[in-house]
Amino acid sequence: PSLLQLKLWNKYRVSNIPSLIFIDASTGKVVCRNGLLVIRDDPEGLEFPWGPKPFSEVVAGPLLRNNGQTLDSSALEGSHVGGYFSAHWCPPCRSLTRVLVESYRKIKESGQKFEILFVSADRSEDSFKQYFSEMPWVAVPYADEARRSRLNRLYGIQGIPTLIVLDSKGDVITRQGRVEVLNDIECCDFPWHPKPVLELTDSNAVQLNEGPCLVLFVDSEDDGESEAAKQLIQPIAEKIIAKYKAKEEEAPLLFFVAGE
Repeated sequence: PSLLQLKLWNKYRVSNIPSLIFIDASTGKVVCRNGLLVIRDDPEGLEFPWGPKPFSEVVAGPLLRNNGQTLDSSALEGSHVGGYFSAHWCPPCRSLTRVLVESYRKIKESGQKFEILFVSADRSEDSFKQYFSEMPWVAVPYADEARRSRLNRLYGIQGIPTLIVLDSKGDVITRQGRVEVLNDIECCDFPWHPKPVLELTDSNAVQLNEGPCLVLFVDSEDDGESEAAKQLIQPIAEKIIAKYKAKEEEAPLLFFVAGE
């Protein structure tokens, strides 16, 4: 592939094909990452130009609890929300759910307003019910396939399990909820605002696949070494992140310090 092709693949973080991405030609901003889903769900183009809608609008409608109670999606207003895209047939999903149940309990007990919304990718209503019976939070009804699909489209979900954490206004705090939950068992850093520099660990190494990364390797024998390395790249990372945030864009680089 030519250099231009590679640049486009990198710019739009294309990791699998076919990918169809809609872009606003006047600003160059991505309007929608999941073009293939859009065309499947809206073959007539009734929702064109397929731009992102607010979370509250996409989620609008009844939600379920596993005891059969229903509540309106407006009950989520004013809370941090974890959008949990998961399915019973997927082993990593089941193991994340077990951890997440504990995290959810800890966060609620600490008095913070937090709700998790399960968006199922199960293959049948029965397996949805079986899986949801283990969950103490709310779900989009399995039968409402259109709403489940709209939520997948809104966040460009490429794989499961994915946990996206939203603030009380419905804006994304982090798409890496899975990594955060596994790295922070005590939930001390909830709601997990992204840190400019991360320690490279088994559980967050998956982020190396998401685009260009800067990794500073240090000799982990010396305890202070890793902290000193962080101090070294933190101001650079903060400056780059702030510059792109001002343009309402994601920074083009992730920063890591790696010990062992």
